[in-house]
Amino acid sequence: MTQTVSVAVPRKGRPLEAVLERLATVAGTHSHSVADDISSTLRYEKSVTKGSTADDRTVYDRLAEYSDLSDPGKPEYTLLRDDRDGLPRRIVFDSVTLSLDGVDVQLVGREEPFRALRTHEFALGFDSADLVLEEVVSLESDGVDSLGDINARIDPMESDVRVVTGLGDTVYHTLMATPETLPAGATLDRSFVAAYEGPLCISPRYERLVEAVLGTDAIEDVEFRYPEDESEEEEAIANTGLGVYLTMTGSTARDHGLVLGDHLFPSETVLMENDAERSSAVDRVKSLLSDVSPETAIRV
Repeated sequence: MTQTVSVAVPRKGRPLEAVLERLATVAGTHSHSVADDISSTLRYEKSVTKGSTADDRTVYDRLAEYSDLSDPGKPEYTLLRDDRDGLPRRIVFDSVTLSLDGVDVQLVGREEPFRALRTHEFALGFDSADLVLEEVVSLESDGVDSLGDINARIDPMESDVRVVTGLGDTVYHTLMATPETLPAGATLDRSFVAAYEGPLCISPRYERLVEAVLGTDAIEDVEFRYPEDESEEEEAIANTGLGVYLTMTGSTARDHGLVLGDHLFPSETVLMENDAERSSAVDRVKSLLSDVSPETAIRV
């Protein structure tokens, strides 16, 4: 009898696409087709939700056309309520089952996959490394600068979840500053922040993450500031003088006259496991899904 391993995944966006790419890489031709189908459907629905694409069908008609409840090997979708004013419910990923080395792997969409692992609903799951830092990584004097540092900072009494590996869809939390903030010849790195006294602009939801990444010693004389009203983060950092924000290329930051400094931490989709829910089938799936390059693998 074929074993089934359920894996919690994000319902939409870049993290889900990173998961689908990983599954397509390790699970063969059929998985490529399924992954492309899911990604293209959700991109189309995002375009409809944002008003960039018009579609005369109702959201319920489109949902019925996309989902095939008779075949677990074909993707199913569901509706997610969008809390923003004036926006309709959005079609998001719900589930699909793929064969992986003799095991049926059921991808199950969750709004918060990491928390689903924490509550022991799943043995394996994918979510942003940021959420692990925000919720369970301890705050210490020294900062965290890589995925490999995370597990050592998780209190085993706090959580059974551990990070297995990253998927490489990396956007970095990066130091940014105006030229006026940097003394002549200064390097914009962690040591600069440790010696700095003054305002540091960040997104408010990242306060604990930034504390974990920089370390409590470095931010002792720092005053966190947040973007006001509808200001873009890079614009707010330029007005403040120093800040931390996500970037891949840094082009938008440079448009605001900012100097880019150290990549502090990779905001990356990660494969996680709940050690208390392990089994031989789970370990087999985990091994296949974490078959990555030495640069991103975490040795535990």
